[in-house]
Amino acid sequence: MDSMQPIKVAIVDDQLLIRSGLSMLINSRHDLTVTGEASDGQEALRSAHIRDADVVLMDVRMPVMDGIAATKALLEVNDALKLIVLTTFDLDEYALDAIDAGASGFLLKDAPPEQLLGAIDSVYHGDAVIAPSTTKRLLEHLVTPKRATSSGHYDADLAALATLTGREREVLEAMAEGLSNAEIAAKLFVSGTTVKTHVGKVLTKLQARDRVQAVVLAYRTGIV
Repeated sequence: MDSMQPIKVAIVDDQLLIRSGLSMLINSRHDLTVTGEASDGQEALRSAHIRDADVVLMDVRMPVMDGIAATKALLEVNDALKLIVLTTFDLDEYALDAIDAGASGFLLKDAPPEQLLGAIDSVYHGDAVIAPSTTKRLLEHLVTPKRATSSGHYDADLAALATLTGREREVLEAMAEGLSNAEIAAKLFVSGTTVKTHVGKVLTKLQARDRVQAVVLAYRTGIV
């Protein structure tokens, strides 16, 4: 992207007040611009401005087409899209399913403005929105019920995990702690380039779209 071009952000939420507030916040930054809004997933799919955005803020619960179905459908149209799911703390058990559908992270709707803006930057540059402690608690809250499913449900995930080297597993566990590449490098006493290589191998072996899907796999299989 041309460094002079702002990041294109789209907002999908059934509440006009929330869309308006998010739009004002995002447009307050010179390097961000809201290019599209929709009140449900179906409307989002019909909007070229949303399909062609860089980052989409996606509500989970909406009429007509919810955020999970919309996330999957939008990525089928444009797999370069980065989606952040917006959720309330203990009410939206479907947030993890949205992550599995391809979202690059999720935030609580009452997150501080600077956290939301930072999340947009993070997912746009290929990182995952999992670092804040509130988000990690939500991740654990949502994953715990999934561990109670049938023992064979995650056999494929466990088989993929078994292909990781000891160092790659350490990197995955550090990713699950919400550490950045630089923090992982410092923790493991290796270079940032080495960490980046390990992260790439972890994503490939786990067939994860991005870091957040790899971390979800780590949580739901119980290794962290």
